[in-house]
Amino acid sequence: MVVGSLKFSLRLHDAHSLKEKRRPRRMLTDRIRQRFKVAVAEVADQDTLNLLTMAVVTVGPDAVPVEATLQAVINFVEECGEGELVFERIELHRY
Repeated sequence: MVVGSLKFSLRLHDAHSLKEKRRPRRMLTDRIRQRFKVAVAEVADQDTLNLLTMAVVTVGPDAVPVEATLQAVINFVEECGEGELVFERIELHRY
């Protein structure tokens, strides 16, 4: 069994308040969950207006599909245009 995690940060250009940050966070969370069937959560920088840091986790029998899913999430986030991707890290853990 392989557990894969992805942590990424987006610099939001149009968020000038925590309320304005909520829309892209909610949109990304919902779309990533629906499209990729993974767990998603905001994990850091909750009080930073223009930075959204999220984590995505998935499980599979082999590293190849797990890593491919997480890479597809990164590509999706870049294509969404909600902000500039400033950090990304994929980690795989075998059990």
